[in-house]
Amino acid sequence: MFYSNKSTPGWLVLIFECLIVVFSLLLSYMVRFNFSLPLVEQLALPRVALYVILIRGLLFFIFKTYTSIIRYTSTRDAVRIFLVCSLGSFIFGISNIISYHFINQTYIIPFSIIIIEFFITTFSIISVRNVVKIVYNELRNPSRDKSNIIIFGAGEAGLTTKRAIDRDAGSKYKVMAFIDDEPNKDGKKLEDVPIYSNEKLISLLQENRIALIIIAIKNISLHRKQQIIEQCMSQNVKVLNIPPVSSWINGELSFKQIKKVNIDDLLEREVIQLDKEKLSHELSGKVVLVTGASGSIGSEISRQLAVFPIKKLILIDYAETPLHHLQLELNEKYPRCNFEFILADIRDKLRMKEVFERNLPSVVYHAAAYKHVPMMESNPVEAVRTNILGTRYLADLAVNCKVDKFVMISTDKAVNPSSVMGASKRVAEIYVQSLNQNGITRFITTRFGNVLGSSGSVIPLFKQQIDKGGPVTVTDPEITRFFMTIPEACQLVLEAGAMGNGGEIFIFDMGKSVRIVDLAKKMIQLSGLTLGKDIQIVFTGLRPGEKLYEELLNNNENTLPTHHPLIMIAKVTQYDYDEVVKQFNEFEANLDQDKAVELVRKIKQLVPEYSSMNSEFCALDH
Repeated sequence: MFYSNKSTPGWLVLIFECLIVVFSLLLSYMVRFNFSLPLVEQLALPRVALYVILIRGLLFFIFKTYTSIIRYTSTRDAVRIFLVCSLGSFIFGISNIISYHFINQTYIIPFSIIIIEFFITTFSIISVRNVVKIVYNELRNPSRDKSNIIIFGAGEAGLTTKRAIDRDAGSKYKVMAFIDDEPNKDGKKLEDVPIYSNEKLISLLQENRIALIIIAIKNISLHRKQQIIEQCMSQNVKVLNIPPVSSWINGELSFKQIKKVNIDDLLEREVIQLDKEKLSHELSGKVVLVTGASGSIGSEISRQLAVFPIKKLILIDYAETPLHHLQLELNEKYPRCNFEFILADIRDKLRMKEVFERNLPSVVYHAAAYKHVPMMESNPVEAVRTNILGTRYLADLAVNCKVDKFVMISTDKAVNPSSVMGASKRVAEIYVQSLNQNGITRFITTRFGNVLGSSGSVIPLFKQQIDKGGPVTVTDPEITRFFMTIPEACQLVLEAGAMGNGGEIFIFDMGKSVRIVDLAKKMIQLSGLTLGKDIQIVFTGLRPGEKLYEELLNNNENTLPTHHPLIMIAKVTQYDYDEVVKQFNEFEANLDQDKAVELVRKIKQLVPEYSSMNSEFCALDH
């Protein structure tokens, strides 16, 4: 029974529960009559026992209490047993009333026996089940072989987490302690597990062998969560996190649902509160077009736009498979939104002209671009073709088709650019700014740094390298980057687009820059590995076009505040439209692989702050 994985047959459980009923009834009589049964009660006992077993057994059978697996007995099972026993006792009481008033003025069972038997039967059945469960778990997973864990949070979520661990027969862990921020809980116990204040966390980690810490607080702030994770990481202890209540299965948390904390939890920031009323008014009943729709930024912008009452959402990308996946996702999640998915290349002028003239969009979010710095350094012609001329084609069409707003997604690499990619985005910024006064279209630019989880981010690369056992490659020990989550970046894009009047370059508060080597070390720690023992970090040197740190503003720029604390307006140099058009015509005339150097030279003439780094184009700076 205890060593086998097979469940006890239901009929055997039913017989066992009926035996408990007999025992409880006998004990009830003994307790009621002080262990000395009168003769009259002795004579009536067999008849009473038969009646009680019949009623209890029938109810157990009807409500199938015997079908639950004993070793997995839960609170729900205990509640069901309590209700079934209560119903049986209620029937005994009704039978007594009927017998006394309508049959022979005698009670079938003394009321005192009914009450005592109810408590003993209920307590005995639930207790026996829990004893079997405890013995089974102990024999299958002895406590001495289990690893200690600490649960952070001694509230409802913490208690649910403990029960999920206790309930999982395959769990190799036991809860050693709770940690809670509330001072009045310090020194108390929760299900016989001591509760400690947060100040004792480090000493507990140092004095005991702790395998895991589980953060089990429902509405914990990101700042507090990051503090806890940092404390645990300083002691080389793994950290796990319970999922949101909405994802619990049938309202119960499963131990397998508890996941380890990842690097996003350390870099994530508090949720941004959008002015949804203003955005809804801005977008209501309009045709909205998104380029690069299946990319990291474009797809998230599409998801966030889909909740607004827009007339039609046109999503353009030239990558077939990612666009197909996005179509399946959005059609399932937002069935009420009118989508059109268009497979097209923004560099194809005729195709883009047909799309714009047929749909006449009111708002355009331009997210399509080449973004990989080393790749564009090796292929500057493609950077010009897509990032510069592709943006020009779209911007001109926006003016011709009287688009209300054109929001361009730029990058912090456009500030004092050191690469072809960054410089190409700066040139695109210059064009849309200079075009702002040439029609009713208002051109707005947004700049931000790296986004977590994007295809170009170092985080997916580090995860792959760690999964393979390393080494983790970092270009330089001093290199830093700004990071922002994809949803946060896209929320700010929508907010900036709504507040823009045309001609602005909005920059976002990216917080503090992060040393990439520190990021790599934290990811290694979160994976449960030891740097220098299980895995190595290798420095490979800066790649072509890469610089040590990114900026959000050029040296000659400053900012103006907006009503949103995370959005600022960059004051930038204004360019003459006719001069910019002349330069763009020259770009188009030199779209030849043999003229790559000449193209980069012309970019440097238009963007004098562009200074190449670790690149063959450094020679042009002299």
